[in-house]
Parts: sequence; C-alpha cells; structure tokens
Amino acid sequence: MSTSLSMEDTPLSMIENEFMMDFPYPLMHSVKSEPYLPETVHGPYIQIIEEPKQRGFRFRYECEGPSHGGLPGASSEKNKKTYPTVKVCNYVGHARVEVQLVTHTDPPRIHAHSLVGKQCSENGTCSMDVGPTDLTAQFNNLGILHITKKGVVDVLTKRLKDEKKRLKGQNYRFTDAEEHALLKEAKDLAKIMDLNVVRLKFSAYLQDADGSFTRALKPVISKPIYDSKSPNASNLKISRMDKTCGSVLGGDEIFLLCDKVQKDDIEIRFFEEDKDGGWEDFGDFSPTDVHKQYAIVFKTPKYHTLDIERPVTVFLQLKRKKGDDCSEPKQFTYVPYNQDKEEVQRKKQKPLPHSFDPWNGPPGGAAGTGRGPGSFGGSGGGMNGGFQFNQLEGGTLFSSMGGFTGSGPHMSGPTQPQEASSTQQQGHTLQPVGPVLQQRQLFHIASTLQSRASQATRRSARALLDYCSTGDVRLLLAVQRRLYSIQDENGDTPLHLAIIHQQPAVVQQLVYMIISFPQQSVLNIRNHLNQTPLHLAVITKQHSVLDFLLKAGADPTLLDRDGRSVLHLAADVGDEVLLHILLRHLGECNTHLVNMSDYNGMYPIHLAVKRGGERCLRLLVEGGAHINAAERKSGSTALHLAVKENLFKVACMLITELKADVNARTFGGNTPLHLAASLGSPTLCSMLIAAGAKKNLENDEPLFFSSSSSDEEDEEDEEEKVQAKEEAESGDQVLVPLQSDRTPRNPRKRAAGGHTPFDLARCQKVRALLDSRQSPRPVREMLQPPNRQEEEKPPMDTETLSKLCGILSQGNVPLKQLAEKLGMLTLANFYQKCPSPCQNLLENYQLGGGHLEGLIEALDSLGLTEGVRLLRQTETRDKSQSTDATVDSGFGSQTAEMEEEELQ
Repeated sequence: MSTSLSMEDTPLSMIENEFMMDFPYPLMHSVKSEPYLPETVHGPYIQIIEEPKQRGFRFRYECEGPSHGGLPGASSEKNKKTYPTVKVCNYVGHARVEVQLVTHTDPPRIHAHSLVGKQCSENGTCSMDVGPTDLTAQFNNLGILHITKKGVVDVLTKRLKDEKKRLKGQNYRFTDAEEHALLKEAKDLAKIMDLNVVRLKFSAYLQDADGSFTRALKPVISKPIYDSKSPNASNLKISRMDKTCGSVLGGDEIFLLCDKVQKDDIEIRFFEEDKDGGWEDFGDFSPTDVHKQYAIVFKTPKYHTLDIERPVTVFLQLKRKKGDDCSEPKQFTYVPYNQDKEEVQRKKQKPLPHSFDPWNGPPGGAAGTGRGPGSFGGSGGGMNGGFQFNQLEGGTLFSSMGGFTGSGPHMSGPTQPQEASSTQQQGHTLQPVGPVLQQRQLFHIASTLQSRASQATRRSARALLDYCSTGDVRLLLAVQRRLYSIQDENGDTPLHLAIIHQQPAVVQQLVYMIISFPQQSVLNIRNHLNQTPLHLAVITKQHSVLDFLLKAGADPTLLDRDGRSVLHLAADVGDEVLLHILLRHLGECNTHLVNMSDYNGMYPIHLAVKRGGERCLRLLVEGGAHINAAERKSGSTALHLAVKENLFKVACMLITELKADVNARTFGGNTPLHLAASLGSPTLCSMLIAAGAKKNLENDEPLFFSSSSSDEEDEEDEEEKVQAKEEAESGDQVLVPLQSDRTPRNPRKRAAGGHTPFDLARCQKVRALLDSRQSPRPVREMLQPPNRQEEEKPPMDTETLSKLCGILSQGNVPLKQLAEKLGMLTLANFYQKCPSPCQNLLENYQLGGGHLEGLIEALDSLGLTEGVRLLRQTETRDKSQSTDATVDSGFGSQTAEMEEEELQ
C-alpha cells in the first residue's frame, strides 16, 4: 500500500470490501461496488491534494438556483481561490475521476443530497477525464443541492434502485420483496442521516485495453463539509469575555460572547499543556445559561493546584461535545486565593510600633525626669518648675515644644503651620523694617508659642495625674481627642484599629470620648476600602461592638467598595445574631436597606440564600424583605438561587414558610422548574410540581434553536417561502396560511415559543415527572443497555403501590410521621394538599432515588408488618423475573416501525 494514503481511508475500504464479500445484498449499501485494483507499494492510487472547505459554504435548495461560486478549497483565500483537487499517482495514461456525496458516518453511506455543476449528472455524480500526463482533477464549480427531509426517502430509494440496476442490468425488474427491502433500507438510512453534513468521495477509473474506464482504484473520502445554515456548522469563536482572571478556587462567574453554538453540544474547556500530560477541566453551566446560542454565562472550574504563590496563566476554548471542533484558545489567569479579602488579618499581623525616646540630650537635674534642656524640671524644680528655652532659633524651639506636649511627632508636626498661620492672622507678620524690629517680632512669636505649649503641657500633666489617681483612661484620651480622626497608611483611624484587633474595651472608651464632643463624624470615617468601623464590626463578627456602635449613632446606610451595607455583609456572613441586632436598630427611615441591592445587583435575601442560612432568611422576611425580589443581573429570585445551588431544604422553606412564588420568572423567562429540570434533579422537580409549579410555561429561548431536527423543519419552511415567492412573481395567486392556522408536522414540536421544563430535562426520571402523558423512551435510550442498579432494585409497580397505600390508610399512620422516617418531612405539607397524599409521597420517594430497603425499614419502625411483608414479596418476585428475562421487557419487544409510530 502506498504511504500517501491516509490512515482514515484505509479502514473504511477494508470494512466495505469485507462487507461486500460476506453479504451478496448488504443491508448497509456501499457507494461503489467495483472490485478495486490490488494495492501495491509502487502501484497507482488516488490522493486528495486540496481538501474542500469545511465551513462557510451554504447548501442550496433546487428552487433557489445555483450557488454563488463553487465549493472552495480548504486553503482558499480572498485573492487566491482554490478548489477541491485530487491526483492519480504512480500512473501514466487516461483516467476518469468521479466525485459524489456520502455521509460522514463510518463507514460512509450514500447521501440524499446531490452535487450540481457543469460536469455533474442527474444522479448527483460529477466526473472528469484526466491524462495522459497531467492526472490532476480540480472541481472548481461544485454546488451542493439540499434535499428537504420529506423527500429524503424517495431520493434514497431511487438511488439504491439505480445502484442495484447497475449491478444486475438496466432491464432488471424488482420483486415485491426487493422493493420492500429497498424501501426499508432507505428509511433506516434516512433516520440516521444528518442533512447538514456531507463528505466528498473521490473515485478513479483507469482505462482498459478496450478504451473503457473499468479498472477502479480504491476511493478516498474528504473531510466533513458543514452547511453554513446549520447551528453546528459555524466556526467556534470566542468574541468577548467580561473577565480574564479568577480565583484558584474557581466559581467565578464569567459572561462569554461567541458565534452560534448549540446549547446541548457545547462545553468550555480549560486546559494547560506541559510535559507531564497537562491538565484540563470544564466550565460549569446549564442549558438555561446559554442565551440564544450567542452568549454563555458559566462558572470557572477549580485549578488543580490550590497553593499557588503567583498568578498562573492557562487557556480556555469552546469545544463541541460531538467531534473535536474547538475554537482558538484564549488566555485565562488563575490568581492565588485571597483569604483576607477585607484585609483584616493583614492588619492584625502588622507589628505594633516600637517604643522610642525622642529625647537625645543628657539627663536632667536632680529633680528632672527627662533629658535635654526642655524637660520637666531641670535643676530648679519638679512639675511646676519653669520651662527653659535656651535657643529661640532653628528647630530647637519646636523640638522642645514636642517634648512639652507629650504628643510626640503627631502633635509637633501639624502644630507648626497652624501656630504660624494663627500668628500671621493676628498681625504678627515679619516685615523687613530693620534688625531691631524684626528681633522684637520674633521674640513676641516665641513667647506666644511658649505660652500655648505650656498650657498644653499642663493639661497633659494634669490628665496623667488624674489617670494615676482614678485609673480612668478617658482622662488621658480627652486631651488627645483631636487625634481621633488621624488615619494611617491604610486609612484606618484608632477606632478602626481597635475593632480590627478586637479590643472591645478600647472601642468603648474611644466611642465615649467621641460622642462627648460635637464632631461625631469620626464614628463614620471610612478607610481606603470604604469600610466604616461598623462594617468592620460585622466582618469580625463582634456582636457587642456592633450593638454599641449602633447605639452611639453609627450610620448603617454607608456602603463599602462593593456597594454593600452592613446588612449585606451580615447576610453574606450568615450570622443571624448580627442580622437580629441590625434589624432591631433600623428605624423607619432605614428600612429600605432590607430591599436595596449592592453593586452586583444582589439583595441581602439573595446573599443569605447563597450561604444556606434558613434563620437569616426568616429574619430578613420578618424585617420587611421582599421574598420575590429579583436580583438585577439575571432576574433570579431567592427560590431560583436555591434551586440553582441545589439547596433542597432552603427551597422547601422558601415555599412552605415564606410563600415564595413557585412560578416566578427570570429576565429570560425561566421558572425554578426550568432550572431544576436542566439540573436533572427529580427531587427538586417533584417538590416544585407538588407546590404548584406549572409544567407548560415557556421561557424566552426559541425552541427551534436547540434541535437539529427542528432546523430541518425550518429548512422546509424556507423552501416553501421561496416557492411561494417565485409563484407570486410569476403572477399566480398564492394563499399563504396564517401562522395560527398552521399545524406543526410533529405533535411533539411546537411551531413557536420557547422551551418548557420538559425540553430542558436531562434525565428520564425528570421527563417522566414533566410529561403529562406516558411517552415512550427515545430510541437512543432504547438502544442503551439497562442500568444494573435499577435491575437490582426495581421500583414498585402500580398494583403494589396501591396495596401499600391501603395498608397505610388502615393503619392510620400520620403522613408527617412516615415522611420523617423517609427523610422527606419538608415535603409533607405539599402532599397533604394533594388528593392522594400517601401515593404522591411514595412516588416522589422513588423518583428521588429512594431505595426499597429504606422504605421497608421505615414501615418496620412504624410497626406495619403487613406492609413489610408485601414489599418483601414484591422484591423477591421482581428479582426472579429479572433473572429469567433475556431482553428488556419494557422496550425490547418493540419493532422499529412500532417505535417510529409511537414517536410520531
């Protein structure tokens, strides 16, 4: 075999040849049946030089006329056109090259669509003679004729007949059995045929001695060609993302804009390539998070290593589940997890300032306690001694003043310009009127400053003496009250730092002094993170400090950098004590805080749901929170969020106790039942249905956007519109039916509208709950092997269920008591309102994945021995039947025709 042949083509030909040898009339009809020339290393073979372009070419209906330009080649560009090209290698002479359409399945089958062009025949095959020297065949005017779904069976039947006649002779007449077999084969092929994907099959025939082209080479198959109208035909492309970085823990919400995708056939792949094989994971989103096929809202996956010290760059791309199509990768950065988002721990770990002595002079006199000439005392006395200024010039004066005040650099720094400005306001300005006058002015200024420094020092000394006598630190704080608003490099005031370091006694003393003078705005000073002391009290969960600050007059309406009030923070922390304190102190003028959103559009009630805080939810609703308030990003209520996070108990509590609207809609029209169905949760679905959720509500996502079969229906509608337009232009009257008069071709499809919860259901149990009629399983599920776990633990049948309900009614077993034993106490209130509470409870127990053993244990604990005996007998009978059965008794006996009739 020649090394130029691709590995992809070889197994297909081998399968075809073996299939033809084993079956004289194959059920899976081959495209060509000529015996191929044996392949040798140096023998002739056909090779694809230029593949066709896979995407961007539109299949045309017959009524639309020829396409605008032929099928381009894979490397075709705007200024350099190429077309599908093949070459017969290792051969000199004449040859005929044929190309026809086949399916993209393995092995390839004959396709219903046809090739059209100058070298094409009526049966959809194009041929070209090449040679004797140049054996390259370039097909530069190929078009693809699209056949509608209703005409597929007829076209396939005709082509299968033509192929049969070519083998048997043109005058061959088919028997009734052969006619029926061909029709059945065409129907089977039509079921699995994708009308939006084709491949080109190139065949070459060498000239024999008689001049006929009978010596066939093994054909080659091109790569798939996708119709540009199909949802899966567009190139995957990420157009825009609102974030390019996220936490190493994952869970960051990202909005992604893209080209057209199918919500049930798309995933977001995160990957990292290295020598050890790399890493990959996938973004988390449900079908309801795909908006009209052009936008996806997803959550990032967790990075494989959480303890990273610096940002790590990976890649993300769109990827189709069916096939290997991927978009161009985009960079995404994982950043280390910040456990201290509010920077409280960082500030706690900050070392306290070292004690220092700014006095650098020699020790004082016998009575002095300090150093240098400006200390208390000197040789002449103690505290009441005079203050000596040996120098009035330069920095010596102001350095001594710093020592007198006892305030250190905080006091001496800002005091100098203030004193100078006040002196200038009094008229003591320096004027160059002579050295004597200037000396007098300097002496006067120095005397004034000395007097004020003496007063400040006396006050500090008196406060220190009083503190030593009484032990009341407020006497020391009183003389420092002008320093309460001083902020450090983080913008924190002394009150901020006292709360951060959890010093409630210091907080209390500071607040007492702050409220003792008029400027109480110190209570509400914000740091660089826009946090007030009240915010920090909530973040650090200091209940007593929070209560004390609110009583002192702290403002609860101020917002931090994320637009969150203290009520948002308390709900996000999930501490009901903090919420209780806040709600108790909120006056009538501040009740709006309960229903105010932060900068992310979240209300306190939404933050409480995400924390799973049932007590916090009750407190917020009692405090005036609207239970059906919609967050401002997607319009989700608290119940939507509880369902999306799979918080079953919280969802039950929202419905039963807080009376949440079970049919509330998001901005996209999704109800909680839509979300539960897309998650594939039978338990949540059964609970919502029992609470009154409507099964048939449609969201705003067009139904036909998500189904490939519905795309074919749209194509038929498009053909009808084109035909109607042509007839109208020709002058004939055309009666166009109104949309309301048209009936859908398939009763399971709706002609308009959005998705119902049934359309989004991911598992058979959810479909059974949402489908009002007993619909058969899809053919896909019929072909799958049964679940072994379901075989081992079969569910109760209707007869056993009714008998068990009779036993429970005779035993007068309270429904709540049985529900508690089964772990379904939260649903008991729902089922009590139903016509058959016991039956609904047991049915939903099974749908939620409850085991038969658990039900038997519950009945045994309630003393219902008769019910236990009934279930044991049923379990034994079902096990014996399952071991005797050879096929799936529910679906194995149905023929293909019966399944097709039921589905239609």
